[in-house]
Amino acid sequence: MTSTLTETELRDLADAANEQLADASAAEIIAWARETFGADLVVASSMADTHLVHVAQAAAPGIDVLFLDTGYHFAETIGTRDAVAQAYKVNLLSITPKQTVAEQDAEYGPKLHDRDPDRCCALRKVEPLERGLEPYGAWINGMRREESPTRADIRVVDYDAKRNMVKISPIAAWTQQQVDSYIEENSVLINPLFFDGYTSIGCEPCTRRALPGEDPRAGRWAGSAKTECGLHT
Repeated sequence: MTSTLTETELRDLADAANEQLADASAAEIIAWARETFGADLVVASSMADTHLVHVAQAAAPGIDVLFLDTGYHFAETIGTRDAVAQAYKVNLLSITPKQTVAEQDAEYGPKLHDRDPDRCCALRKVEPLERGLEPYGAWINGMRREESPTRADIRVVDYDAKRNMVKISPIAAWTQQQVDSYIEENSVLINPLFFDGYTSIGCEPCTRRALPGEDPRAGRWAGSAKTECGLHT
């Protein structure tokens, strides 16, 4: 149904749902999305954490989960992905960039992530996500408003103009305390890096442990002005 909607109709759908679901629980938001979009709905997860996937598999068993295997992930993140595929009621889909790391190094030179992190993210994250999302009418992400100033105003349901689809952020209003409580109460799978001082986890070359008192995302692209990988812009 949603694949036949015009841009205006998708915008109106997103606006109405955002107002209707502003105070709804994450499970209720995902249940609405499943009822509205059916098989045209997918969760995008980096496997830095798995609480969103856990909520989704409970609210919409068998839901597609898209993982971007950039070639630069920590071994712990790949292990978390494999554990999720085994333990959760999801259909996990891994998608890779068009080039291997070696092929990218041959064309652009080694360590592109150090010299031009925006280009590296575009090649290894943004383009694969575009391909991965193409078959769907709506996608679910795990962004939260308190994570950073750039995310403070995200909506629960929005129109994704870049991809002409609906973008759903069911845990937008969750605080870190809510995240921690949900993980503990539901025995959610945890990326082991969180036990090793990491507070936000991306690709290994561009992620460090956050220092005491730092913003949780301070360890991402540390030393540069970059704060986002481009997936949400």
